[in-house]
Amino acid sequence: MNILHINQSDISGGAAIAAYRLHQGLLAKGIDSKLLVGEVKTSSERVQATPRKQRLENQLFRFTWRLGFNYLNLLGSFDIPQHELYKNADILNFHNLHTGYFNYLAIPSLTERKPAVFTLHDMWSFTGHCAYSYDCDRWKIGCGKCPYPEIYPGVPRDNTSLEWKLKNWVYRHANLTIVTLSHWLTEQVKQSMLSRFPIHHIPNGIDTETYQPLDPEQCRSLLGIPAGRKVLMFAAPSFRESRKGSDLLLLALSNLPLSLKAETFILILGDGGEAFSEAVGIPTLNLGYVSSDRLKCIAYCAADLFVFPTRADNLPLVLQESMACGIPMVSFKIGGVPDLVRPGVTGYLAEPGDPVDFCNGITQLLEDNALRTHMSQQCRAIAVEEYPLELQSQRYIELYRQVLIN
Repeated sequence: MNILHINQSDISGGAAIAAYRLHQGLLAKGIDSKLLVGEVKTSSERVQATPRKQRLENQLFRFTWRLGFNYLNLLGSFDIPQHELYKNADILNFHNLHTGYFNYLAIPSLTERKPAVFTLHDMWSFTGHCAYSYDCDRWKIGCGKCPYPEIYPGVPRDNTSLEWKLKNWVYRHANLTIVTLSHWLTEQVKQSMLSRFPIHHIPNGIDTETYQPLDPEQCRSLLGIPAGRKVLMFAAPSFRESRKGSDLLLLALSNLPLSLKAETFILILGDGGEAFSEAVGIPTLNLGYVSSDRLKCIAYCAADLFVFPTRADNLPLVLQESMACGIPMVSFKIGGVPDLVRPGVTGYLAEPGDPVDFCNGITQLLEDNALRTHMSQQCRAIAVEEYPLELQSQRYIELYRQVLIN
């Protein structure tokens, strides 16, 4: 069975990392898996770039962008059926189709010849432009009058109703099976234009051998973190991205009791963390963007708590990684986060956007060593039981076979 994943990158970004882990899990089970991506970072012969017509696409972009449409200029997507990876594939697996490498109008022609699984990493596939709609539910009725045109991927003109209709037309002519990562997104999809397709809930998997508990004192020593500190860890691809909530974390930390604040040390991963380090008023180690799984595991295991003040998310990889390392979590009760952060079991769920409640969660868990130890054990046990990469891979293999039979 030959699988072709189509994604924005092989290893750059959360959706890319998740799909690449699935790709590796499939290879480990003897499945012939390859990737066709917008941005190639690895040197694997199993990864190739999507076809592009750069000059023509750039010229068209000036018109499609002014009209408020993302990605309709990307004509290279219609050449994918001529690509050897496509020709040799038995089934396609779409992942993140936004970011500027793929034209969604090509989906009908691609799925006319090959059935496809569409793994949803956010809401973009069924909205009029956005990856997350926050408190707006106009995607249920056709979008238009968009309250958040600037939200990624932003549009300069509100043609969200027409983009919604274009996507709806695409799906009417497509052969798709939908995979959702979280219970939250499953419920959203059931209320969307994608409800016409079979929907399967398969969470991302994680390599629980790569991400596993390590000796915290050794990890702190390796990173140069002073002994005797209570260590909080926060990770985001970019601290400039409002959705990840670094501003809410600053507010939460400003409310910490002074005695606890004096004991606290913060470990941060991600681009643009310098401004956060300067503003927080607590000793901080900024590791920048980290791609090494080993270094990330060491960082998690150096922490007492992983804090994740996200405003909108599906099934965040960093929470799965934290769980696998046995590190309890504090986050907000939004999106798919409650699948992973389970109150009293694996962490503390604060009310959405409430930095005071978020601070309460940090304080409660930092001050209760016994509770943290219990949660640490639960984190690891749940990661091993519910989210191993082998289980995710097997679920996909069974789904691929089912799709091919049908």
